[in-house]
Amino acid sequence: MSVETQAWWYAAVRVLAAAALGVLVGWLLGNVWAGLAATLALYLGWHLATLYRLDRWLRHRSIADPPDARGLWGEVIAQVVRLHRRKRYHKQRFVQLLRQIDRSTAALPDGVVILDAGREIVWFNRTAARLLHLRRADIGLRIDNLLRQPAFARYLELGRFESPVIIQPDARFLSIQAVPYGEGQLLLLVRDVSRQMRLEEVRKDFVANASHELRSPLTVIAGYLETLAQDPTLDPGLQGPIAEMRRQAERMMTLIRDLLELSRIEASEEHVEGEPIDVPAMLALLRKDVLERPRHPREIRVHIDSAVRLIGVESEIHSAFANLVDNAAKYTPEDGTIELRWWADEDGCHFSVTDTGIGIPAEHIPRLTERFYRVDPGRSRETGGSGLGLSIVNHVLQRHGATLEIESTPGRGSTFTCHFPPERIAAGREENTVGV
Repeated sequence: MSVETQAWWYAAVRVLAAAALGVLVGWLLGNVWAGLAATLALYLGWHLATLYRLDRWLRHRSIADPPDARGLWGEVIAQVVRLHRRKRYHKQRFVQLLRQIDRSTAALPDGVVILDAGREIVWFNRTAARLLHLRRADIGLRIDNLLRQPAFARYLELGRFESPVIIQPDARFLSIQAVPYGEGQLLLLVRDVSRQMRLEEVRKDFVANASHELRSPLTVIAGYLETLAQDPTLDPGLQGPIAEMRRQAERMMTLIRDLLELSRIEASEEHVEGEPIDVPAMLALLRKDVLERPRHPREIRVHIDSAVRLIGVESEIHSAFANLVDNAAKYTPEDGTIELRWWADEDGCHFSVTDTGIGIPAEHIPRLTERFYRVDPGRSRETGGSGLGLSIVNHVLQRHGATLEIESTPGRGSTFTCHFPPERIAAGREENTVGV
């Protein structure tokens, strides 16, 4: 028999014993019902007294001992004592855990800020307080009211948290990465990247200055090589080496042009506005440029599925689209096909380049937009690639709030798609769909 059953049996026996005692007393006094009522009243009074003591202990259990009782009341009090001890144990564990979390977050080199669905501050650690100049009184306030940085406000508004945003609230550069969780809540990771940004500025300045300095002597060298190549008295044995030197000089000039273009884009402001661009006309010109090459794919199709125009900097968009088309033309055989497509939907406007070229292995795709990264260095040298084309594309798209999606299957071809947000759409004149 369990302890709980024994307690109930004990309580039932006590009730019956009290009733029997009341009947006996009443019989002796000549009134059975009065004796029974008096005994049961005394028994009820005892229960009320025990209940009072239990209530008093529950209200002052931190300083008082539990009442001493037997039977069912004793079992109830024992259960309450066990629950109280368990609660106190878990409370202590929870407090210890909170202290450990507080100490660990205080030791983090990065700042951590928790925001609710209304972008109001719920909690932050010491590093975040130091980097963002936050105080305890700021809890409950909107983060964008305290951190008045246009780039950060736009970052929160757009809700594209795949990459961090760089801001400069004072002399330092801060990287802020938002991580969504829960129901609209955000976890902000704040890091001081001043040293990295200064090193990046030094690198950019070096690349830009070196490119400018190299362009002049290379132009002179290329000019003399062109003159030598056109000299009718040139020794036939030197024609091959001269042609190879011209090809390498042209390759170096292409590399320097790409470096200067990349430096110019990086030195520009982070986000651009621009003007409406006639994308269908631009794609028609890109198709014409490819067809004018001595070697080009057999079929180049252009599909215009939307009349909208793209808001952006035309020179940069042309550079990005031209690099994508140029890559497709370089790595697609002469019997292959290139398809250029422009369309719009509820997610924004999109431009894609699809080819039937050699394709790209999956392990190389995440690194394609890195500077000078080549899937096949030997083939890139043969085609005259600088390794900067996709890096330029990526920087241009970032400045326009767009993303680059790459899909490829080795031996079957690749598709490069530029996704522009809806705010980059401008209504354009109606144009017919073109398929060439």
